[in-house]
Amino acid sequence: MHRNLDLLLTAIAPAIWGSTYLVTTELLPPGYPLTVAVLRALPAGLLLLLVVRKLPRGIWWSRVLVLGALNFSIFWAMLFVSAYRLPGGVAATVGAIQPLIVILLARLLLGTTLRLAAIAAAIVGIGGVALLILTPHAALDPIGIAAGLAGALSMAFGTVLTRKWQPPVSPLAFTAWQLTAGGLLLLPVALWFEPALPPLTGANLAGLAYLGLIGAALTYILWFRGIARLGPATVSPLGFLSPLTAVVLGWWWLGQTLSPAQMLGMAIVLASIWFGQRAQQAAAPGELAPASRR
Repeated sequence: MHRNLDLLLTAIAPAIWGSTYLVTTELLPPGYPLTVAVLRALPAGLLLLLVVRKLPRGIWWSRVLVLGALNFSIFWAMLFVSAYRLPGGVAATVGAIQPLIVILLARLLLGTTLRLAAIAAAIVGIGGVALLILTPHAALDPIGIAAGLAGALSMAFGTVLTRKWQPPVSPLAFTAWQLTAGGLLLLPVALWFEPALPPLTGANLAGLAYLGLIGAALTYILWFRGIARLGPATVSPLGFLSPLTAVVLGWWWLGQTLSPAQMLGMAIVLASIWFGQRAQQAAAPGELAPASRR
């Protein structure tokens, strides 16, 4: 029962991330992806720091910088490069390889048992995402593909290391540290590559508040909590919910049509998540022991 509740709470995070595209296109000024990423991470991280009033100590300074770079700075930067150079469907399909990478990295870095059923479910999930959002006329750009793979690899390493390095603090504090570190590392990049933002409207401020407070602070607290309790190989396939939510919101809010292939893709994505969880549920009890070090 507790496991199902943990899965449900963790699944809220990628479901909310699926709304990022809608909020960005409808409420934010176009052409400032890195600046928006900074404003999404840094204010939320600083606000959480004010709440927890706890800073890293000793080795945790370097670990938090590494995790902030992997989970936010590098991941978001590569995500935006791939999104700009590739059609959305191609970029999302390339990024969908992340759960497969996580399964392999969890074996290498955590000693998690490698389950063929979980690998098969991840591959099926990638196919489901492709059906969901990939168009027949999608163009392939080598730099965009490389950036998408780099982003997936960065987030995969961040997910596994988040599990490996469990700090003696709450998920709230751990999220505050990583968001702040990621935002600070992105700040000079955004200042260098992008012009200053234009005067912000009420809609712009509402969009930024949503992405920061809900799309970053709340979701990553749930995501990191799920990694600690369930393990990266169990949590990562839930990321397939993000493109699924994006398509559903496009249909519901923007009036976009759903093709038979997309509806089949939805069914395949949901099935892959279910089968992936079933495969991971067979984990030996000792495999999740590190989560208790909090």
